[in-house]
Amino acid sequence: MDDTTNLNPPPVINELAKTATILNFTLSSDQLTGSLLRTLAASKPGGELLELGTGVGMGTAWLLAGMGAAAHLTTVDRNEETTTIVRRFLAADSRVTFQLMDAIAFIHSCHEQKRMFDLIFADSVPGKFAALEETLALLKQGGLYVIDDLNPQPGWSADHPPKVEHLLSVLEGRADLSITKFNWSVGLLVAAKR
Repeated sequence: MDDTTNLNPPPVINELAKTATILNFTLSSDQLTGSLLRTLAASKPGGELLELGTGVGMGTAWLLAGMGAAAHLTTVDRNEETTTIVRRFLAADSRVTFQLMDAIAFIHSCHEQKRMFDLIFADSVPGKFAALEETLALLKQGGLYVIDDLNPQPGWSADHPPKVEHLLSVLEGRADLSITKFNWSVGLLVAAKR
């Protein structure tokens, strides 16, 4: 089996990839991660989904490709330039709301509003390496928590591998999560809240 064939990316992915190249944005979700996101999003028909770290919209596009008509995605990023570009490509889809703000501030606002999510894709420092407890508290029972970029990659700072090791240790020690780690793509973890 070749897991790199027949991925059928959303058509907008090519335009988003061109944009990433122009901006020299190197942190986009790859196609294998995207394919998994699409599948997981499809498992939450009518669900409330959260993406922390919109970037140039690669993960956003894959999540939307898997979502049902009644599902809703909120995607959060503090970078005005990339968010403006992503909106140009994806804002016509009424199932997505873009939040231009600091992700930790957004997480705190969700607690104040008592918002909960069926799937959280934490693709930024907040939600993964910062405000982890607060982020996991936003996950509904049966909800999925997804993180990527867990395998070493070019450009990682010297302090990044210990952060990943600590994060994995914390998640593995939680009794309220069932986790599966994937030594695949860029290194992924999917957790379901018990």
